[in-house]
Amino acid sequence: MKNLQEATEMICDLKGSLVAIDALLTALVRQLPAQSRNELMRAYAVHAEVARTVLLHTPISDFTVTAFERDVSRMSSVIAA
Repeated sequence: MKNLQEATEMICDLKGSLVAIDALLTALVRQLPAQSRNELMRAYAVHAEVARTVLLHTPISDFTVTAFERDVSRMSSVIAA
């Protein structure tokens, strides 16, 4: 039972860290001028595709791939806004 509790605590810790990073990235992106956002969108699309290819060729959970796709879509919307 202790291992399950420790794993749960670590997962919660990671979630909190990801939310903080997400908030920071969103704030940073919103401060960029339109031209920089356009360049960022192009670069992000390329890097996301590379990451997608790596994920598809790695033994990884479908939950991870689904979360990746959801968050790439969401962050793309933030960049485009």
